[in-house]
Amino acid sequence: MPSESLRIENLTTGYGRRKVLKNLSMVVEEGSVVGIIGPNGHGKSTLVKALSGLIEAWEGRIFLKNVSIDSLPAHERVDKGLIQIPQGDLIFPDMTVEENLMLGGYLIFDKEELNRRLEKVYNIFSRLLERRKQVARTLSGGERRMLSIGRGLMGEGYMMILDEPSLGLAPKIIDQVYEIITGLKKISPTLLVIEENPTRLQNIADIIYLLDDGEFIWSGTPDELKKNEDMLNTYLGI
Repeated sequence: MPSESLRIENLTTGYGRRKVLKNLSMVVEEGSVVGIIGPNGHGKSTLVKALSGLIEAWEGRIFLKNVSIDSLPAHERVDKGLIQIPQGDLIFPDMTVEENLMLGGYLIFDKEELNRRLEKVYNIFSRLLERRKQVARTLSGGERRMLSIGRGLMGEGYMMILDEPSLGLAPKIIDQVYEIITGLKKISPTLLVIEENPTRLQNIADIIYLLDDGEFIWSGTPDELKKNEDMLNTYLGI
């Protein structure tokens, strides 16, 4: 029986007096790819912030590898192996590609291990190797997204959260990014991918959750989602 990478029990949180997430529960098994979809403004980004420790849970529990992390600050969750790749291109534009990548391994003090991880990233993203001395602000949109993911891989990650990796990219670049994410399945134990549209997720996810108005209203396999046309129309306008 697969072990659990992440477990959420009755998670409730929000901003000020406004409740956004309402009693969310889910289990993410080790080695799986789990997708979370839903309309804009219905809680996906809030869930990412709650998992990463950027906002506090009002109620409920969060477990990583069966260890409670809900009381830990964000940097300690990173120490435990929870890596978040945020929306957009949060890179250091005036630093080189390689300098950006090395910052992702700031917790690794063994130089040989750091270089080994850097080599692994370059093996996955050959384009970053070609541009390793190039200033990051000169990269294309797709290359910047590669750099964000590559920097996440430099850390000692046990689980990676990808927050809307296709956001703001042209369709051709989105295809390239999802080819990379498909490759990550072979080297990253567990992936949690957040998207508004389920189309790309249907080819890589093991399980997909639909988040609407702060609640999980459905979960199932990509094949089950494809067959549920009424739900796709009602909640996602597809």
